[in-house]
Amino acid sequence: MIKKRNKNLQIYKQIRAYDILISMLILIVLSPLIIFIFIICFIESGNPIFIQKRVGMNQKSFKLLKFRTMKINTPSKASHLIDKNSVTRFGKIIRLLKLDELPQLINVLNGDMSLVGPRPCLINQIELIECREKYNLFNVKPGITGLSQIKGIDMSTPEKLAQSDFLMISKIKQLDYFKYLILTFFGKGRGDKIKKEK
Repeated sequence: MIKKRNKNLQIYKQIRAYDILISMLILIVLSPLIIFIFIICFIESGNPIFIQKRVGMNQKSFKLLKFRTMKINTPSKASHLIDKNSVTRFGKIIRLLKLDELPQLINVLNGDMSLVGPRPCLINQIELIECREKYNLFNVKPGITGLSQIKGIDMSTPEKLAQSDFLMISKIKQLDYFKYLILTFFGKGRGDKIKKEK
């Protein structure tokens, strides 16, 4: 048991190094695109960066960064509970391409998140928090992508999501880390669903 724990600790140390190197590389390479998205979001809403409190490692809250894809006065709740009319015109495009997540690379560099890990939940998602407590998922940093995102499992099914995240973090290897990143880069999986119009 101790040997396995030490092995996992070593893997997460290596992952942290990869997080920093890859995040910096993406920010540099995609800086023209990031500036373009910032400008368009500013023109569309006047406030291009969306900041929201999320639950991080050890249940410590942090401020998650995203490009704004919803109207200014949209309620702060999970995406699957938000009406799709709340999404802006340009927001629909960058959500589809997952480009709204790019500012989270700053969260990764700050140490609040990893590139791979359970998606950070909102502080008011009590059922999901309880499920994650049961599986000790707050022992690791939340991530931008992971097994659940690849499989299309989102926060609308808390127990299923927690089980999938537990499977990922309990067996993760360096190869898995890069596999999830590559699959995400090539468009595998989707973000949290937006509620359909009635």
